[in-house]
Amino acid sequence: MSQLKDVYPLYLNNKAVQPNTDLKVTDKFTGEVAFRTALATPDVIAEAIAGAVRAAEPMARLASYEKRDVLDHCVRRFTERKDELAYALCIEAGKPIADSEGEVGRLIDTFRIAAEEATRNYGEVQPLDISPRAKGYMGMWKRVPIGPCSFISPFNFPLNLAAHKIAPAIAMGCPFVMKPASLTPLGAIIMGEVLAECDVLPEGAFSILPASRDGADLFTTDERLKLLSFTGSPGVGWELKAKAGKKKVVLELGGNAAVVVDKDADLDHALARIIFGGYYQSGQSCIHVQRVIIHADIYDQFRDMLAAKVKTLKSGDPKNRDTFIGPMISAKEAQRLKTWIDAAVAGGAKLLAGGGCEGNMLEATLLEGCSREMDVYTEEAFGPVVILSKFTDWDAALEEVNDSKFGLQAGLFTADIHKVMDAWDKLDVGGIVVNDVSSYRVDNMPYGGVKDSGLGREGIRFAMEDMSEIRNMVIRRR
Repeated sequence: MSQLKDVYPLYLNNKAVQPNTDLKVTDKFTGEVAFRTALATPDVIAEAIAGAVRAAEPMARLASYEKRDVLDHCVRRFTERKDELAYALCIEAGKPIADSEGEVGRLIDTFRIAAEEATRNYGEVQPLDISPRAKGYMGMWKRVPIGPCSFISPFNFPLNLAAHKIAPAIAMGCPFVMKPASLTPLGAIIMGEVLAECDVLPEGAFSILPASRDGADLFTTDERLKLLSFTGSPGVGWELKAKAGKKKVVLELGGNAAVVVDKDADLDHALARIIFGGYYQSGQSCIHVQRVIIHADIYDQFRDMLAAKVKTLKSGDPKNRDTFIGPMISAKEAQRLKTWIDAAVAGGAKLLAGGGCEGNMLEATLLEGCSREMDVYTEEAFGPVVILSKFTDWDAALEEVNDSKFGLQAGLFTADIHKVMDAWDKLDVGGIVVNDVSSYRVDNMPYGGVKDSGLGREGIRFAMEDMSEIRNMVIRRR
């Protein structure tokens, strides 16, 4: 496997800078310090924002092919460094190596999609002669870069969720400052290293700045920044929106996604996909399968299938190829979820599998009989826990999916197209996935949620829309 360096810089106005080595980043499995990075002070953050402001005009003037070429360069370099990127992710996030390699593949896909979209920034010609007063007038509009952007990315997908901000910003021509999660900064730092190889980017086009939460208010409050894109917990996200002032805000927040398994579902297929959706990377995904709602006619059979499979999932060192369940991001988070599990059991829920916890290693857990007042039902678990319930009426199942303050994605296993169309109309979520789990995402689709799950949509073309403004022009013909 690849090795990590002992020390990594931050990137300030396109350049590697090493003002300190204050941020210690641990191997999430061993708990030992794996490397150190520089930590940005408020002065450094302010300098980066000033650089992004200076870079806004030259970034907007970059030709479409120049932006495409930068993104194509990233695709080539990430492909060349894929083993290094996967190993870094395995260490800093504790993500099993197979999942880490999968995320590197998605990182490459995301930049490849952005390279294509960089040359597709279309506008529209609009007829205005809708009444006699507008005869002889015509209109047209185009999208222009919104200007300097602020990005805050989370720990759980430190490569691809950073890519979903960085790649569309370059494709649109927006300079940016990024704060990666302090627990997992290395993926974004390596992206900065690759971007620094691109001389066509004007100085100030990007800054990658690990920073403490106390020192990072400027990412949210500075009025020169025109957009804030935050991915993370709902509590933090809505607090940042309240402090963001006049800038546009995009929030990709949490969920406690539900999957409905109807009586005509292919149970073997549903089993494999729910195991993946509920437990891959220890459930640390905002669209991880948390609630499974099963038709009463197949409930006992499918519950037993799930319980038997969950008990076979191998946990341990994420560097081992046969590990499916790696560590959670911290012992604190594992203990939080363990407390929720214990409270559910004490309140009458039945433990079907798992439930044990040691340090930041929480066993893959399956529960049934949870009431709708329990934290494990109402809140975002963000860990390897799935709860089961049964239904007899399709409308009641859809109501149960909607019985949440979140609304990110939902999964449906059914062969009835009429039920699918009914769910598409009635489910209050950002997206539904038919005959697969809520956890499924392709990186060019519009992705995001409603209610407490956030505002706006990611997916390169849709993120580019958020990072742009419409500029209209009206022409009076002689």
